[in-house]
Amino acid sequence: MKERIILHCDLNNFYASVECALNPALKDEALAVSGNPEKRHGVVLAKNEKAKKFGIKTGDTVWEAREKCPDIIFVTPHFDLYSKFSKQVFDIYTDYTCYVEPFGPDECWLDVTGSVKLFGSGVEIAEKIRRRVREDTGLTISVGVSFNKVFAKIGSDLKKPDAVTVITRENFKDRLWNLPVSDMLMVGRKTTAKLNKLNVKTIGDLAKANDEMLSYHFGINGKKMKDNALGLDNEPVREYVKSRDIESVGHGMTAVRDLVNFEDVNTMFCYLADLVATRLRKYGMKGYGVHIDLRSNELTHKSKQCKLTFATQTAAEIVKEAMKMTKEIWQEGYPLRTVTVSVFDLVPDSFAEQTSLFEKEDKKKERMEKAIDEIRKKFGKDKIMLANMQCNDFIYHKTDDEDFLPFKR
Repeated sequence: MKERIILHCDLNNFYASVECALNPALKDEALAVSGNPEKRHGVVLAKNEKAKKFGIKTGDTVWEAREKCPDIIFVTPHFDLYSKFSKQVFDIYTDYTCYVEPFGPDECWLDVTGSVKLFGSGVEIAEKIRRRVREDTGLTISVGVSFNKVFAKIGSDLKKPDAVTVITRENFKDRLWNLPVSDMLMVGRKTTAKLNKLNVKTIGDLAKANDEMLSYHFGINGKKMKDNALGLDNEPVREYVKSRDIESVGHGMTAVRDLVNFEDVNTMFCYLADLVATRLRKYGMKGYGVHIDLRSNELTHKSKQCKLTFATQTAAEIVKEAMKMTKEIWQEGYPLRTVTVSVFDLVPDSFAEQTSLFEKEDKKKERMEKAIDEIRKKFGKDKIMLANMQCNDFIYHKTDDEDFLPFKR
């Protein structure tokens, strides 16, 4: 079987780098992109290399960052611009392969196995992409080149900024097994703490750990983590523009930062449900079912679905059901990173059924949302939006009509 060639491309300090590319005078300053100072004390969303040298970290509050670097410059996020830069970079990726799987707006996997005859080896393709991104956008990327997704991701983290790192079957033990186990995908803070208590502190320790012990403490994820450490990951890279099954309509998004309370999750669902409902109306469909998927920053996930007594195509109804299910399967404080909502059991919106009191209320919401569709069509998508979309520091605003494809494992 032909050896796969997988790249993981990670835009360096993405938001801060975009701000510096747009305003070159900021390049020599310590800079951080921060959320709304009036909300959660202004969280640092991104920082440039100079700010990193002062120990400023993503997630620091504004006052914490200023204590570390009194002269730091804060800029508010411009998500519309980040979206344009992200699309421009992803367009470059798709010049080399159709297998491009996003893992957020600033990083993704590419399977270039079938591209070597056209563009050269995996390393040559990585170098070509790195140069094009720098020359065309002013941004830099770090690229990991390996035979699977997990090791390619670790590789892109090993050398930053603007670098290519190669992890092969021959060198992965020497290069990776001495790294802390927390560098692995699926190994977040809580999992790291559990593994450390079991004296599993490095990736090599994980590769050599007892199968029964891992299964006892982590269930099926224990074997998965060990397989990843052994280089046995064979997860495919998804096609970038894979067609969607019209049996369901959904949207998912990886948040800029962890979501830790119901208010954050509700805001995210409002954003996603608005996209879902808009597409349902565009397709002339309604749905009898709502499904949610909540994925933590450790890549574990919980999902739930429910059936409605009437078919809907309104965001308000979708959000209501999504939050009801969220409160049944998730507790505040446990950090979420990716949230997905979809509507299934679709029928044409002309489908006749007995009208209930609840459906009459949904009809009112439907008329209002259709009116919003018309306003957006005439004046632009950003001319009318929900109030809670105005002041958040975790939503990456999409501009296309395609789902974001969250990492699935």
